[in-house]
Order: sequence, then structure tokens, then C-alpha cells
Amino acid sequence: MTTIADSPLRVGRPRIAEPLWRLCLAIAVALVLAMAAAPRPAAAASGVWQSERLAPGTYIDARLVSAVNAVGDLETVPVGLHVRLPDGWKTYWRSPGDAGIPPATDWHAATNVAEAALSYPAPHRFTLFGIDTFGYEREVVFPIALRPEEPGRATTLSGTVDILTCSDICVPAQFDLALALPAGPAAPDAAAANLINRFAVQVPATGDAAGLAIETATVATGETPVLHLTATAREPFDEPDILVEAGDGWAFAAPVFDRQGDGTRLTAEIEVTERPNDAPPLVGLPVTMTLIDGVRAMEQPMVLAQAPASGSGSGFATLAGILGLAVLGGLILNLMPCVLPVLSLKLLSLVGRGGEAPGRVRLGFLATSAGIVASFLVLAAGVIALQASGQAVGWGIQFQQPLFLVFMIVLLTVFACNLLGWFEVLLPTRVTDTATGVLNRTGGYSLGGQFATGAFATLLATPCSAPFLGTAVGFALARGAGEVILVFVALGIGLALPYLVIAAVPALATRLPRPGRWMVVLKKLLSLALVATALWLLTVMAVQVSALAAYVVGGLMAALVLLLWGRRHLGRPARRAAVALASGVALAAFVVPPQFSRPAGAVESTATTEWMAFDRAAIDTLVADGHVVFVDVTADWCLTCQANKVLVIDRGEVAALLESDEVVAMQADWTLPDDRISAFLASHGRYGIPFNIVYGPQAPSGVPLPELLTTGVVLDAIGQAGG
Repeated sequence: MTTIADSPLRVGRPRIAEPLWRLCLAIAVALVLAMAAAPRPAAAASGVWQSERLAPGTYIDARLVSAVNAVGDLETVPVGLHVRLPDGWKTYWRSPGDAGIPPATDWHAATNVAEAALSYPAPHRFTLFGIDTFGYEREVVFPIALRPEEPGRATTLSGTVDILTCSDICVPAQFDLALALPAGPAAPDAAAANLINRFAVQVPATGDAAGLAIETATVATGETPVLHLTATAREPFDEPDILVEAGDGWAFAAPVFDRQGDGTRLTAEIEVTERPNDAPPLVGLPVTMTLIDGVRAMEQPMVLAQAPASGSGSGFATLAGILGLAVLGGLILNLMPCVLPVLSLKLLSLVGRGGEAPGRVRLGFLATSAGIVASFLVLAAGVIALQASGQAVGWGIQFQQPLFLVFMIVLLTVFACNLLGWFEVLLPTRVTDTATGVLNRTGGYSLGGQFATGAFATLLATPCSAPFLGTAVGFALARGAGEVILVFVALGIGLALPYLVIAAVPALATRLPRPGRWMVVLKKLLSLALVATALWLLTVMAVQVSALAAYVVGGLMAALVLLLWGRRHLGRPARRAAVALASGVALAAFVVPPQFSRPAGAVESTATTEWMAFDRAAIDTLVADGHVVFVDVTADWCLTCQANKVLVIDRGEVAALLESDEVVAMQADWTLPDDRISAFLASHGRYGIPFNIVYGPQAPSGVPLPELLTTGVVLDAIGQAGG
């Protein structure tokens, strides 16, 4: 009988030949070995997650992570502080707002670390019970720019990180974090790099990079001061916010926006909710503005300007009045001591016209006027550029730059040599006159030379302020670019007004005697004014840089004078060599200032009065104690300031009063750039010097004085402030 087991129809696992099993096993082993040998993506170096308990079952986690697995030859390694927050909890930005503490790092255990600069992504505004705070929730990575002391060597970032985390309660958390980066090729890790970059792009950038810009920031003072801002964007605003950082003790409300046009422009009003007890004036206060719109963010340092006073007149009427003051201020600028050194060029422009045709006289003086107005337009462009970069600006600040002083000293030296007849370039007349702005070799005047004369007059006019000029400039700097351009053009028209009058009535010049031998003698006498101006600028350089630098530049100018004087007695080839050598000497002067460090302080005053160094906070304390404080904002490059000292401050009754115990004499030296002094000037709506003001128990806000001082004006202000 046949059994099921023997039946050919039985069902079961089919038999497989032994060689086939061996083949399958070999293939499987080969696949495993191939997968093991296959190259894997580089794993980024990352620290171990650390956790801190905030509440039962609630934890905050933190670690350090790197976008690369080794230091390679990178000068800066992209690293991040990665923080994970539980739902309903938040941590804080660098300026936390009305409450909170920003993260603090201490990399005391780091090795081969020169710097680990932590950046803050743009925060969110959290409002609870009227309290605004700025920070992050759920997850945040603080990008860190890790710079090894020795690139290419193994680096360890290690230390403590303190983070305050808040919900209904606030709990501080401290982490001991470490991140080891070995030496070797810096292979990137896509996941870690994307994580860090996702938050790095949220760090506020410059305005151009973010497509955002804050154009103006002014403050309307009153019982409740209010900031007024205007901002623009390449793409329409979606969810804008503006954060204001002004230092400890200051707090600002959430902005109230008014969107305009297509949504790419808006205005904002921000109330000041808190201020320190010893707060400086809000006008002129340096602040940092952070403009946020979704994933876009930019930050910009700015100085708050005084908002234009609102009156019953229209905006057009106000602007028209300011432009009238600007023209008047520019006209008066012709009489200020700063402009007197250029008197020689003005006189030559006038006396050289004797006997000329009226049409030619008119064109020459129009060219000079055009040079003045064009130079003011260049100054306006510079002011707008500085404002856009968030820097404090002021009238005549170019004289705070040593290289500009060198440029003026060289130019004055060349002008003086030309007036003496020692300098004459055999080039086409137009090129010669444009370069020197003085008489060409035929004795005539070119339009290019007259244009350059006007530009030169403007350069020497800008160190000092004049009545009405400060009001006009202050108005312009508190507004937008359009007002700056209009006001500066009006100032140029005012300074050029005497030339325009002669252009309108050429007979005023043509009735003068014809040029002759008398004019050669006059030119030699007037060249002394330019030499004196160059020597004055050398004394300014001695303060800004060092006495040695001034001596070196002065020596180079003496060599330049000798070369220009001696070339007249040489042959043509030698003359060309002398001109080339003179050009090299002039260029060498520009190399001198960077080679010398600035002095620790300004030159001691030669006056008998003992001046207290400028301290804005000390003024309020002194006034509270019953003192009268006389503040003198001055600079060595301001001739009007020096004239005020010689004629009023350092002599007679005023000097005696300033030396007494009745008045505290405080001096703010603006010879070198100083943001504190710039802010102080701006707080009083001034952007140029001289500026004097008297504080006292009866005048805690100060009694400002005019640009040109008299003994009576100073004594009256001191009496008014002291009561």
C-alpha cells in the first residue's frame, strides 16, 4: 500500500540544490560588505543634548552643533547654540524688553578659541498684561562665529550657558556644553548646516541685504515723548514691527503704523514709556532700530533728531521760511572768521575784472557762484550718505579728518605759490585753470578757474557756523533727503549772493582800474593769507594726530615751495623733473597722518580758565546743587570759536567770572570726532559750532547763546541762569 509520504502528489517545501543555496548566501554577504564599505555623508560635530527641568515633566534642552565635522583650514567655523523649548515657554533676545534676561555664555573651558561671537535672530514680540518682551519660543539656534586662534588645529568650545525661560513662572537654566572639532578636512553636514542657516538668515542684516530701510527717526518732546519713524521696503510690508534699543532704563511702546501707497512705505509712532532718572536728552540720543517684517529683518544705528515743531502754518510755509533763513545764513557766512582766509581769492576775482567786457565779467562770477552751489550739493550728498549709514553728522565735520587737512594744506600751498608767480603748468588753459583755480599764464580768467575758486571758498567756509545757518541745517538734518538738498542749495545761494550781485551788475567790477603792476604786489600780499591758513591747519593736525606729524607735513610743504620756486631757474627737462618731484612730495604728505597715533588728549588750553571736561550727566548734578554751568563746544579747526575765546571768553569780566567759584566752566572739544558731543549738539537742534549754552537753577534746560559772542550776552545769560 502506498503511503502519503511516498506519493508523488505530497505537498511540502521544494528541495533546492545545495550549490544554489551557497550562491544566494554569497550574494547576501557581498551586499552587506558593499553597504558597509560605501562612503557615508560626513556627520557634523555636535555636542551632547543637555536637559534642565523647568516643571514636573517639562524640560528645556540645549546643545552645541557645527555645520562641519572638523576645523579644516577655516578662519571662522559656523557653529550654533541649539535650544528646544517646551510649549508655552519662551526665552529672550539680547534686549528682552520690559522683563527678562538675555542668554549669557562663558567659554572659560574652551581651547584654541580666539572668539566665539554669538548672534541673535530677529525675535518675536510677546505682550502680556501690557508688558512687552522680545524673544523666542519652541526652538531657536543662536549662530556662533567660532574663530580658532590657530586655524587647522583641533578646537574645543566648552563652557556654561545661562538661559532664562519663562511661562507663568520664570526658571533660570544653566548648561555645561562642549563641542569638540578635530583637525582635518572640514566636510559639511547638510542637515546641520541647514539648521544653523535657517536661523542665521533671520539675524538682522543691513538695510540693503534685507530690502528694508529706516529713512528718518525724530522725536517730538512733550509730556509723553513720541518717536516718529519712516520706513520703506522693496516688497510691501506684511507684519512689520520696530524694536528700539536705547540702553538700560529706556522702554518703548509697540509702534502704531500707517501704511502708505502700495504698502512699501510706512510711518510709525512709538511712545516712550520709561526713561532713566538721570537720562540724557532724548533728542540726540544714539539708538539702535531693528525693523522686522516676517523673515526679513534689519538693524540700523541712528541718532534721534528733533521733530519739526507743528504750527498753524502749512508745511510749505515752514519750508519756505527755513529756506529763507538758509539763504540769509549763507550770506552772513561771508563775514565769519572762517571765510576770511579766502578773502585773497575773492579780491582777485574782483580786481582782476577791471576794464573787461561786462559779458565776460558776468560769466566769470556766475561760474564762481556755480562752484559754490555745486560744492554745497556735494556736501549734501555726503550728509545723506552718512545719515543712511546711521552716523551722526554735523557742520564742518570733514575738518575732523587728518587726510582732509592734508588735502587743504597742499591746496593752500599750491595756491600761494601760484599767487607768487612760482607755479605755472604749461598745459592747455582749461586744464590749468581747473586744477589751480587761479590766473592762467596769459593773465586771463577761465570759467573752470572761477568755478574752482567757488569750490575752494566753500571748503574754507564750512568749519564754522553762522547766525541762522544752525537753524536751517538743524531743520534739514531732522527731515529727509529732499529737505537736506533744498537747504544746502539755499545755503550755497546765500554764500554766492555777493558774486551773483556783481554778475547782475557787472559795472561794479568793470569800473575798477585795469590789472597792472599794482596787482602783482597785491597778489604777493594776499598770498600771505593763504600761507597763514595753511599754518593754522598744521596746528589743527598737531592736535588731531601729533606735533611730529604736523612738523613732517610742514617740512614737506617747505620742500614743495622750494621746488616750485627753484624750477624757474632750470632748463626745460629739469623743470619737468622738478614738477614730478613736487608732485611726489605732495602725495607723500598724505601718507604721514596714518603713520602717527593720535595723542591721548587735546592740547592744553593757553587760557587762564581751568576747564572741566565735558560730561553731560554732570551738568544736571551741578545744576541740582545750585551751580551755574557754562558749556563751550569748540574745536581747534573752528576760527569763529577761537575768535570768541580771544575777544570774549578769555578776557575781562567773562574770564574772571569763569575762573570764580560762581560758575563751572565746561569745555567740549570737538576737534576729533566724538559721538557724545554730536549727540549733545543735536539735542539742542545744532549741528555746527561754535555753540555755547549756560545752565543754572533758573534755567535747567539751558540758555543757548548766539554764534558770535559779546561780553554783555554772556554775562546776561549767566545772570539769567543763576537768578
